[in-house]
Amino acid sequence: MPITRRSLIVGAGAFSATPLLAAAQGPARTFTHSVASGEPGPDSVLLWTRCVIDGGRPGEVTAEIAEQPDMTGARVVGAQITGPWRDYTVKLTADGLQPGRWYWFRFVAPDGTRSPVGRTRTLPADGVEPWRAAIFSCSNLGFGFFNAYGHAAARADLDCAIHLGDYFYEYGPDHYPEPNQLVPGRLPQPLAETIHLADYRQRFASYRADPDLQALHARLPMIAQWDDHESANDSWEGGAQNHDPATEGDWNQRRAASIQAYREWMPVSDEPWKSYDIGALATLIRTETRLLGRTQQPDLDPLFRNADPSAALRAFRDGAWQDKGATMMGWQQESWLHHALAASVRSGRRWQVVGFGTIMGQTLMPADAQTWLNGRTSSYVTEGIAAAKVGLPFNFDNWGGYPAARARFLQQVQALGGDTVLISGDSHNAWAYDLAHDGRPAAVEFAGHSVTSPGFESGTAAGPARIAADLVRTNPELKWCDTSRRGYMAMTIAPDAVRNDWIMVDTIKRRTPAATIGHRATVGRGRNRMA
Repeated sequence: MPITRRSLIVGAGAFSATPLLAAAQGPARTFTHSVASGEPGPDSVLLWTRCVIDGGRPGEVTAEIAEQPDMTGARVVGAQITGPWRDYTVKLTADGLQPGRWYWFRFVAPDGTRSPVGRTRTLPADGVEPWRAAIFSCSNLGFGFFNAYGHAAARADLDCAIHLGDYFYEYGPDHYPEPNQLVPGRLPQPLAETIHLADYRQRFASYRADPDLQALHARLPMIAQWDDHESANDSWEGGAQNHDPATEGDWNQRRAASIQAYREWMPVSDEPWKSYDIGALATLIRTETRLLGRTQQPDLDPLFRNADPSAALRAFRDGAWQDKGATMMGWQQESWLHHALAASVRSGRRWQVVGFGTIMGQTLMPADAQTWLNGRTSSYVTEGIAAAKVGLPFNFDNWGGYPAARARFLQQVQALGGDTVLISGDSHNAWAYDLAHDGRPAAVEFAGHSVTSPGFESGTAAGPARIAADLVRTNPELKWCDTSRRGYMAMTIAPDAVRNDWIMVDTIKRRTPAATIGHRATVGRGRNRMA
């Protein structure tokens, strides 16, 4: 069977399915999707819920916060009128809090019904105590259970959750996963691709009915950013691979609908990018690399229809690929990011941690990757091998498609002299890179595997150890990878080192919190490379 780029990362199965949408009972009939929090600061945090009042009429919802789990001494921090214009979601910022402290919160509906109680935490205002975060990406409900969320929610040593994107997937029920690949009971609503505002809202509602995702949101504040599947696959400023204007309408309308639903349903501010100071220890930065400034990804397919594909690849490598106008973030955000990193370094903060939706590490297809497929054919692999022969990566939807923008960023962090750690998602697999520019260390990148979305293991026959060895041998920046397991990253920022654990769940085919540490990597301060 021919293997495409998409089928290379699709898992197999044979299951029936029913739609996932929680049946609300008791207080959950009013507060349909529990509670969440995000955007932590030293004296504030954003609180979220969804409150559907009987009859669907507008109403005012009040938020309360306390320093005890039983809500003793709770005080009102604000109220918001909600209704169908915002899909009954409520977002309030609680101010006047103390730094580095746990708080508990709840909401009260107009009829006195109370929401479940959630827990959240503010950022420290000073000091360099270790700070820990769970880092997630690529959670496709259809492929299995969100055991990574459940495992992190049950931990007692985390301060925050970070989501780097692909919080949900936009596809219809017949694609990714296909019907025979679906885990029973994991079919999200609506039973169609998400295109319009109502579709995106319903997809959020369906995912947020998952108990492990609800538990994570109720347990930890989340710093979140979108990637492409919250809108459409391989999206950029002017379109997406998975958007056909002829049948799906104007891209700008779809993009706007996806952004509106995201801002309604996620515990996020409306700022497209933002920095968070973690005391005197670090600055954490979330970015936007999809919908607002990204130029279109390069497409190599036409080059392989050329009479001399090798010559066409070399011409692309030396020409269009180097275009300085091609950007992941747009020039406004590039400038903002440079100033945010400079301010962090000047302040004396020990670490600058930047979250990107996609991987920056240079990754070429190994020359013998065709042998991973056990005799099957794959144009994706074949073309990747041909591209590698002239020094080109196999993924142009990540930073591999934007080498000039990559070089600008790495030059900047080298010139600033700080200690930069990148965290990234999107690939479904786990990676650790030592990033360099002009032969000198620049930063370390910890790239996360998916919550459920399948990796290389789903389209290859070779053992994961063999695949990992081939990839590491081919790519000097790549120091370790795992292409077969799902889970999340757990990052600990300490004064003298940042440690990252890749947590591997035992399975996603049934609901269980069992997991182990699959790999650990550490970067010491002043090194810009892993120990």
